[in-house]
Amino acid sequence: MLKLTSVRMERAAKSFAKLKLDDAISQEDLARAAWPVAVGRRIAVHAAAKSVVRGRLIVEVDDAVWQKQLFHLRVQILAKLRETVDESIVNDIEFRIAIPRRPPQPAQRLNQTRPPDEADGIADPVMRILYKQARKKASA
Repeated sequence: MLKLTSVRMERAAKSFAKLKLDDAISQEDLARAAWPVAVGRRIAVHAAAKSVVRGRLIVEVDDAVWQKQLFHLRVQILAKLRETVDESIVNDIEFRIAIPRRPPQPAQRLNQTRPPDEADGIADPVMRILYKQARKKASA
């Protein structure tokens, strides 16, 4: 099933490449769309084609391990890319480590932002309670 889908995608990409759709689909968009077909879904999850600069496809990878492994496979990947994209569009691949994104931050509660209570410095628990009650009575 996967092989059949891959063949269909390659045929579709070749058909799009032959059409003169300069306004609808840019050559860069075509190269980025061909990336998952050339490397497969499992690799495409960890490496995403971002742009084409002077014939070089810029691919962002998760980490240095992916960068090194894909660098060693770039000749085979280029051969697969050339089945769907013209050589004048992509003639080399550069793998860059993606900038780590900041994960979502939990919301802070309002009571966490209050300054510490001065009564918390009193070591004796009974005296601390008496101090807080007296302070509360004085402010009321």
